[in-house]
Amino acid sequence: MTEQPLNPQFSFTDNTAARNRVGGLWQVVFRASTVVGILALVLLLLNIVNQSFGYVAYEANVDPASLAVNGVALADLPKEELIKVLQSKISKASFTKLDKDGPFAKRSSDEVLGLVYERVVEFEVQETWLFWDSLTNKAGIEAQVKKEFPKAKLTFESWINPGFITRPQSSNPVIAGIRTALLGSLWTILFTIMVAFPLGVGAAIYLEEYALDNWLNRLIQTNINNLAGVPSIVYGILGLAIFVRGLEPLTSGAIFGTVDPTTANGRTVLSAGFTLALLVLPIIIINAQEAIRAVPQSLRKASYGIGATKWQTVWSHVLPNAMPGILTGTILAISRAIGETAPLVVIGASTFITFDPSSPFSKFTTLPIQIYQWTSRPQAEFRNLAAAAILVLLMLLLSLNAVAIVLRNRLSRKY
Repeated sequence: MTEQPLNPQFSFTDNTAARNRVGGLWQVVFRASTVVGILALVLLLLNIVNQSFGYVAYEANVDPASLAVNGVALADLPKEELIKVLQSKISKASFTKLDKDGPFAKRSSDEVLGLVYERVVEFEVQETWLFWDSLTNKAGIEAQVKKEFPKAKLTFESWINPGFITRPQSSNPVIAGIRTALLGSLWTILFTIMVAFPLGVGAAIYLEEYALDNWLNRLIQTNINNLAGVPSIVYGILGLAIFVRGLEPLTSGAIFGTVDPTTANGRTVLSAGFTLALLVLPIIIINAQEAIRAVPQSLRKASYGIGATKWQTVWSHVLPNAMPGILTGTILAISRAIGETAPLVVIGASTFITFDPSSPFSKFTTLPIQIYQWTSRPQAEFRNLAAAAILVLLMLLLSLNAVAIVLRNRLSRKY
């Protein structure tokens, strides 16, 4: 039987050039998309940095020097004297409300000083300039301030600074900070991790190591995959129904007899942590499953071969080898939770709060909500504060991602 010659239209030689052209075209497309993505990221960061620094012209309605007591400057007064200054300069009703929001006995000296600056000194920002304008048009800015705001003080400000991180929220942008929001984010994420990590890893172990291949387990797996793509606001509605309303005695602390007088209807740190735990739970389960599935079967068979039980094999061999992937996926999921706003708004997170969360049953706010609240205000200086808060949030996220990389590299094992 003679071999038939190849049809010329199917010749590999004839199609090689065309395939190379198509491959080259897609390579250009992929490179162009990467360049566009990098440029967009760089422009975003430059825009944020541009609003986080620059000249600020501001003046005080009351000279801080006039509030000195016995020759001691306002900033150096002890907390008791600051309280007296505040009480003497504002109305009794305003002072009572401040004490109700956060008892002065529990406030720090810096907090009381901030209230004096906010309610008595009343710094007012007259104008702000972006970082690029401040670098390229210093003389023009100085001339403008001298002409339009002769009593104002012009200084080059970094909106992100140690005071910005340690000061509480304020309606005055000069003394506003993110301490309350930062602590709220940390409290919330703590409870998110405490709930989501053990439940997620436990569910992944069951589905990968113990679950039988039947219709029920396939249905569970399908629903987990679908839940990973549900919009976050849906979880907020679920959290509102279950944790804020259904479990209000628990989330408000009523069943423990420790109800925070400032807490309303279970809208607490605990409710936020549980809601975000629901949000990231499907992601943690899927990532943990992939990490467990990647452990070679030879390790399991070797463990069974020396008489180990199923649980001993999972605990001593599967989990230690899967832990790098599990931790990496968990940290990345938590990074997503830190940046969520919609579900927390639904369950009633505060948009303006001046006292720190002190327990799981406290009212709270978070960094993303703080950023949203500042960007929605008409004053330009609050957008500068929002840009500085975004930088803090990005640094927090980058730190978590760095931790994920370190854990993966240190705990990973090669086979």
